[in-house]
Amino acid sequence: MNTLEAKVNQYQEWRSSLSKTISDYRDWLAKSEHTDAIQELRLYDVLEMLKRDQLVMAFLAEFSRGKTETINALFFADFNQRLLPSEPGRTTMCPTEIFWDGREEPCIKLLPISTRASDDSLTYLKTTPNAWQKFRLNLDSPEEMKATLRKLVDQKEVTQGEAEELGLFNPQDIGMIHELETQGLLKIPVWRHAIINYPHPLLKSGLVVLDTPGLNTLGAEPELTLNIIPNAHAVLFLTATDTGITQSDMQIWNEFIKGRAKYKLVLLNKIDMLWDDLKPKQDVLNEIEKQVNMAAHQLGISPESVFAISAQKALVAKIKKNETLMQQSGIVELEATLGDQIVQAKHEILGRTVASECSEMIKNSRKLVQHRLNDLRQQVTELRTLRGKNIDASKDILAQVMEDRKRYEASIPTFNQANDKVSHLGKKLLRHLSVSYLDTSLSDSRQIMGDSWTTVGLNKGMRNLMKKANDLAANITKESNDIKKLADNIYKVFQTKHGFEIFAPPALDMSNFINNMKALEQITDDFCSDPLNLLTEKHFLIRKFFLGLGTQTQKIFEHAEKDCQHWLEDVLGILKTQIAAYKTTLDERTQNLTEAKASSSALDSRLSIVENEYATIAKQSQVLDSMLLQLMKAVQPAMKARAAAENEAAQAKTLKLPDMPFINVTAATG
Repeated sequence: MNTLEAKVNQYQEWRSSLSKTISDYRDWLAKSEHTDAIQELRLYDVLEMLKRDQLVMAFLAEFSRGKTETINALFFADFNQRLLPSEPGRTTMCPTEIFWDGREEPCIKLLPISTRASDDSLTYLKTTPNAWQKFRLNLDSPEEMKATLRKLVDQKEVTQGEAEELGLFNPQDIGMIHELETQGLLKIPVWRHAIINYPHPLLKSGLVVLDTPGLNTLGAEPELTLNIIPNAHAVLFLTATDTGITQSDMQIWNEFIKGRAKYKLVLLNKIDMLWDDLKPKQDVLNEIEKQVNMAAHQLGISPESVFAISAQKALVAKIKKNETLMQQSGIVELEATLGDQIVQAKHEILGRTVASECSEMIKNSRKLVQHRLNDLRQQVTELRTLRGKNIDASKDILAQVMEDRKRYEASIPTFNQANDKVSHLGKKLLRHLSVSYLDTSLSDSRQIMGDSWTTVGLNKGMRNLMKKANDLAANITKESNDIKKLADNIYKVFQTKHGFEIFAPPALDMSNFINNMKALEQITDDFCSDPLNLLTEKHFLIRKFFLGLGTQTQKIFEHAEKDCQHWLEDVLGILKTQIAAYKTTLDERTQNLTEAKASSSALDSRLSIVENEYATIAKQSQVLDSMLLQLMKAVQPAMKARAAAENEAAQAKTLKLPDMPFINVTAATG
């Protein structure tokens, strides 16, 4: 087992342990008297998220840098041959996702290039099985698999007009112009996108690999650059010793990676070209170090982020079980760092989700259990003080309890009115994030753009959409503040009249929504500022980009709506639970005192019931404490990663879109 596989397996075990703790808490909640259907549903969503959890690794580079060979070395060496097509020149012709979905057989699915003529997104097409061509992979025959996977390099000849209709003609591409002048036709990929479903151990653990073939492909599919790169847990950018950092390499780095990919490594491939048996070993190492430092300087990063490798020698070393060659190839160090990086990325994400939400849920449950124990302890004390006393004593206490009940019942209409008002205002607030509002906003932006599909129009349309998003966030924040004031007032009523614990409902935070929309605005500005796009005004590409913006905006709205929904559930959630617990205590005290009046034996019987319940709840409290301890231990790496990420974010400006994986196995074609 290599280091990458070992670290991914360790992460999978950690994730399974985390899932078990959350599942145990959900079961505890379902059996307890504090059961909450909304919380149980949210815990179910968290568990489903962990079940579908993926580690996304994206490979970016210009053609002939060795991406596919690197993937072969990392994931397919066990076939003892070069499985994915990798040879000089342009090999993989379309973006290729590699993962494992156990619900279907090993296969390769290919999306025809003709689908580019429609406005359908890749995300939508993944839910449309008939749009794809599917070929089974025979795992028992490497040769047959290799032949099937050769389809990735399929090309066909088309006229310039046909290429333009598909948005695949680039007048700035010297090679394309030369091909047109000499051949009269252009070669384009047969396939737009590929999905490989393959049962590799790493892929079974949730790893997803994306191979993106070259600058032209990255520029032709805005959906890739709007979503996959900012959300990948590791982006590997390949350069090559034989070419150095070329102009197209720099374009990919500056436009798609530098300011967008949070977790990135640079691979300086083909270092075996520097190996020379006639030179002293140290001289060779010095030359490799020189190349690494030069690449780091040109890209503006630390040399520690550049890894010198030979993907071809690494593949040979793994096939021939040559440990010396494997170390020399640089693949071992890369696998170790790669494992650390993708796991850290996932820990950070879970620190923002599981760590923050589930631990707060358990802490709140723990508080409620402690309150319940205090109530039961007071009941025990109250019943014990009645032993040997006359009936009048219990009558006095019962009268006090009845007075407390009257005050409680008098406060309930006030709470119900406030709850109804919060519900009404909440529905109004959520309408701001509705599909109809978004459709209207996108339609307005589309009208501002007009029919010319220019970068100027795109920028105007996006700025209009951003203004609407800012106004929307301001309105939602204002309305949420009104809701919070209402909630604060009703909390104070119950704190003053009934001694409830002081609790301030949290304010609704719309910063994620605004930051995500700003990230889209920045990406749009970068796209519109690209001299190549300004010069050529690629109308086909601009239309695709706008449609991609619409898809991404929809996801941002959906996330904001979910956040608002959760906030509305929480704003009076604690108070509702406290009210239910208070009523239970009043009912129990009334029953205790009523039975205590009857006889001393009835009092003793009631005391025994309360003491037994106290013992039971105390055990539940211990179980809950244990769960909280396990959860806090489990999410400790996530909390550390989150703190490190926040510190890093404070020092560097990196665009970060929400955690909305571009690769969605559940939406893959069946």
